[in-house]
Amino acid sequence: MPYILLVAVVGILLLYVSDAIPLSSVGGPMVIALAVFVAALAVAIHEAWTKRRGVLGWIVNIISSFLGTFVAAQVGGMIMVMILSSFMDGSSLAASGGAVMAVSLAGAMAAAVLGSWGALAIVNRWR
Repeated sequence: MPYILLVAVVGILLLYVSDAIPLSSVGGPMVIALAVFVAALAVAIHEAWTKRRGVLGWIVNIISSFLGTFVAAQVGGMIMVMILSSFMDGSSLAASGGAVMAVSLAGAMAAAVLGSWGALAIVNRWR
C-alpha cells in the first residue's frame, strides 16, 4: 500500500512538471481530479484483491474508497492552502506555480490516498 502512495505522489508531480496540467483553464483541475480518483481506484482494487473480496466487497471497497478520497482531498487541499498561503505570490496556488504548486499537489494527493485508506479501514472494522 505505501507503494501506491509513492506512485500517486510521483505521478501527480510528473504530470505537473511535464505541463500536462494546464494552470489557466478548467482542464487543470479535471486532470488533478482524474489522477486522484485513479489513485483511489488503485487503493480500492488492491485492498479488494489482497483480501479476496467477493463482488459485493469490491463494490463496497470502490464506493467507500471514493467517498473517503473525496472528503480527504477537500480537507487536504484546504490544509495545503492554509499552510502555503504565506508563500503564494498571486491569488492562488496555480497562479504562483513553481515549487509551491508542486508541494500543494503532492500534499493533496497524499491526503487523498490516506483518506481512501482510512475509509477502507473503517469499513473493514464494520465487516
